[in-house]
Amino acid sequence: MSKPHPERPSPPGPAARATPLPTGIRRHLGQNLRVYYAEALAAPVTQRLEALIAQLTKPKV
Repeated sequence: MSKPHPERPSPPGPAARATPLPTGIRRHLGQNLRVYYAEALAAPVTQRLEALIAQLTKPKV
């Protein structure tokens, strides 16, 4: 772990730079994401994905 250098201040994190989105834009994005993910959840699960899920449910030995 390195020490912070006073002559080189660390850049602010992503949360410090983020500007809040207006309510209308957040609402629009939320509606579109719900539509997108609803379609994805309604799609049939492939055999490969079923096999991976089965591996997750098996107890570790």
